[in-house]
Amino acid sequence: MNNEIQRFDFRGASLRTLTDEAGEPWFVLKDCMSILDLGNPTETVKMFDKDEFSTTEVIDSIGRRQQTYIISEPGLYRLVMKSRKPEAKEFQRWVTHEVLPQIRRTGGYIPTSESDSDEDIMARAVLVAQKTIKQKNQQIAEQQTRIVELEPKARFADAVAASDDTCLVGELAKMLLQNGIPVGQNRLFRLLRAEGYLGKSGSNRNMPTQRAMELGLFRIKETAVTHADGHTTVSRTPKVTGKGQRYFIDRYRGRAQPSLEAGA
Repeated sequence: MNNEIQRFDFRGASLRTLTDEAGEPWFVLKDCMSILDLGNPTETVKMFDKDEFSTTEVIDSIGRRQQTYIISEPGLYRLVMKSRKPEAKEFQRWVTHEVLPQIRRTGGYIPTSESDSDEDIMARAVLVAQKTIKQKNQQIAEQQTRIVELEPKARFADAVAASDDTCLVGELAKMLLQNGIPVGQNRLFRLLRAEGYLGKSGSNRNMPTQRAMELGLFRIKETAVTHADGHTTVSRTPKVTGKGQRYFIDRYRGRAQPSLEAGA
């Protein structure tokens, strides 16, 4: 709870408010009851649900620190319904149409009266503006922190996608592990076979499927091998393209361990 008290004036009566961490307004129960001509706050608080009231520390007119009851916006409406004072509806309209919209829009309320000078109004407006700027700066700082955290991954992904370099499936497994994806080479082969990116049997086992080739995820490296007896064979090795590396990192990032093992 933010203990910074804001004081508003309703027909000469003081209404103290504060906001919680989510920016939602709370009202000092004693002030509300005084305006609405209601009785004992200690007894009245029993009518509220647990999420409609709380307590906070305030400083009274002679500098003493005291605990006082506060109520939420729904609690305020419930309290208004108990009042038989003619001004109750006017008070509720003032809160809902003037106080709350300005608190939520600017972080503060600028009450004015005919006796206020332009300097008084300007001074209060400056305080509200400073508070709003502080909140906006905090939001910007949090966003910048998030951008800094994501930037290395974004640079890596862009570089991989633009690269013509291919890698072995085992090297892809290492990249996935560096990105927080718990998978080794053998498990990755099983997963790629289970999901239809690599062949499952015969001469096509661990070779890219037609679908994977059409997606541009793999290339096949063919190497001529000359044996001791002089005959030659061709060795075929699947290589993951730059596009494929980014594709699989994006696909498997955030997957839980059991999901990866599903392809075993």
